Amino acid sequence: SRMRRALWTSTSALLLWALVHTASAEETRIPEDKLVVLTVATKETDGFRRFLRSAKHFNYTVKVLGRGEKWEGGDYVSAPGGGQKVRLLKQAVEEMTDQDSIILFTDSYDVVFASGPRELLKKFSQAGHRLLFSSETLLWPHRLLEDKHPHVAVGNRFLGSGAFMGFLPSVRSLVSDWTGADSDSDQLYYTNIYINPDKRKSINITLDSKCRLFQNLHGALDDVVLKFEDSRVRARNVLYDTLPVLIHGNGPTKLQINYLGNYIPNTWTFETGCTVCGQDLLPLSSLKVAPLVLIGVFIEQPTPFVSVFFERLVKLQYSKDRLQLFIYNKEPHHERHVSSFLKEHGDLYHNIRSVGPDQEMDVAAARDTAIDLCRKDSTCEYFFNLDIDVVLKNEDTLKILIEQNLPVVAPMITRVGRLWSNFWGALSVDGYYARSEDYVDIVQGRRQGVWNVPYVSSVYLMRGSLLRSDLQDLSLYSTPGLDPDMAFCHQLRSKDIFMYVTNLQTFGRILSTENYQTSHLHNDLWQVFQNPLVRTPDHTLLVHLQPCPDVYWFPIFSEIACDHIVEEMENFGKWSGGGNTDTRIQGGYENVPTIDIHMNQINFHREWQKFLLEYVAPVTEKMYPGYYTRAQFDLAFVVRYKPDEQPSLRPHHDASTFTINIALNHVDTDFQGGGCRFIRYDCAITSPRKGWALMHPGRLTHYHEGLPTTAGVRYIAVSFVDP
Repeated sequence: SRMRRALWTSTSALLLWALVHTASAEETRIPEDKLVVLTVATKETDGFRRFLRSAKHFNYTVKVLGRGEKWEGGDYVSAPGGGQKVRLLKQAVEEMTDQDSIILFTDSYDVVFASGPRELLKKFSQAGHRLLFSSETLLWPHRLLEDKHPHVAVGNRFLGSGAFMGFLPSVRSLVSDWTGADSDSDQLYYTNIYINPDKRKSINITLDSKCRLFQNLHGALDDVVLKFEDSRVRARNVLYDTLPVLIHGNGPTKLQINYLGNYIPNTWTFETGCTVCGQDLLPLSSLKVAPLVLIGVFIEQPTPFVSVFFERLVKLQYSKDRLQLFIYNKEPHHERHVSSFLKEHGDLYHNIRSVGPDQEMDVAAARDTAIDLCRKDSTCEYFFNLDIDVVLKNEDTLKILIEQNLPVVAPMITRVGRLWSNFWGALSVDGYYARSEDYVDIVQGRRQGVWNVPYVSSVYLMRGSLLRSDLQDLSLYSTPGLDPDMAFCHQLRSKDIFMYVTNLQTFGRILSTENYQTSHLHNDLWQVFQNPLVRTPDHTLLVHLQPCPDVYWFPIFSEIACDHIVEEMENFGKWSGGGNTDTRIQGGYENVPTIDIHMNQINFHREWQKFLLEYVAPVTEKMYPGYYTRAQFDLAFVVRYKPDEQPSLRPHHDASTFTINIALNHVDTDFQGGGCRFIRYDCAITSPRKGWALMHPGRLTHYHEGLPTTAGVRYIAVSFVDP
């Protein structure tokens, strides 16, 4: 019992000690209403608005200094600057009277909050100093001062002026001796105070060396990762295992704060994809008149599916009388496509200007010309860039982008089966592509939202008001040494104009223009490898008929695909003679020769096998259970039937395991008669449907004949397929 009493006494003492110290901690906690957040912003930029959104999210009240003033503090590139910030801070603290106030002074254009005042004040209190500066791994602006900096046991050694906090009297002492010019260096001023032992001691200054409160990204980008927990996201310094409260994208890594700003504050959630919460959307339904948009279409090189591009352009769900077009075409091969579009649909649009290859305008000049048309037209509210290699399948894309109400926003599109997209998640030190931590997740749709990025291309929407304000004197696409898209994004970044990409919806894809040949009549037929469809058809939902035993009939080609194959063959023109019994193609032969052109004669052999393998083989395996094929063939050709040439085909077996017979034109309208009769079953298909495939076994069971074509011209595509 004595031991129990001793244990009870010891436990009670520990509990009492814990309660006393907890109460003491509560009593010494700095009230949140004592915190005063000050920043300087002479101009309202996208970065400043993001800073205010993060502050609002975490319940900070921010007092902005210098609003409406002209910035005289330099650009930090040609020379150190920022003295104007010290002058404004000095004026502000001289007017403050509450000596218990805690001042947080921070930059804003490249800063975001990652947590709230309670955590910030707690960490400040734990630091045990009257004034706390952010820290950096690199010394700036004068490296000769390195030896004068005090050493630290662990952490960063050098002072950063982008964020600091302290009690009002200490901050007032800090800036009281400032007499410099607005263009002088604020960082050098604070550094000279910090490296002076007497001043450092009298003001009681220290550095946040382990980045518990402030994280400067300059020189430390590799030390910072994003920590994901459910729908919350937080920046973490892995070097010191800390969670900074304020993130500052300073120095050459300034742009990386845009990337981190996608998540900080933790407004992004898996449920809503909200990365720019607080940004008011602009529902078009609330507007009496749709905004006037100038669409710039740019054709720089031979590109597949140009005619389909213009079909999709017409189908965009937007009032045509509120659309203007600027069409730039550098490629003579596509003149017929542009002319056809203008002839058929030009009258629909508010206004159209077209620049052809004969005008010899280079790409950068053409893009600047388009931009200038919108800039000089006060009614032009948006410029919509649309390159010819963009497959815009979402007909509401333009509406969706306008409603985002952002300065520059792009719909995310990718190349099929590739990580290639129309945006970059991050930049390298030299200003080119770098893969951001979550780039793959965004491209593949595992994370969805509206993302602040340093580069967009191919398709994007820009506010016309930007062209008449921040960008009024710039040639956006003409920068020596840079491609037009790189020049455009560089100019926007230099003006602190944010670019965004959204993957909240599916918009389309980017075509590959590599190895695109223009030697054929319909070159798009050869794109089955470079630009396949987004996904293979679901053959479990196949619509099919079985007109005869083991004979299947199903749709496979579009009308335009049928027309292009026929036109391609007629353009080639070298039809074989039907009576030539020694016709021999790639080691195989036709049991009953026809008037035909073989696929390999037009160099279409590989593409045709790819088509059979991707789209026909799955149907075969579905209809003939237990049979598997790699779609190998010796014979694949287009047959032409004409009453005065070769109207029919005598009974025969096909030299195949199974045969595919695709009708390429319409019965009655294009020809009369024709069809196929299976003799063993006395079963005939006499009304072949354009674009439908007739599939049947070859060699043994399905002895058949081609019924006479009595008028017109009938075309069919035939493949003798083996395993």
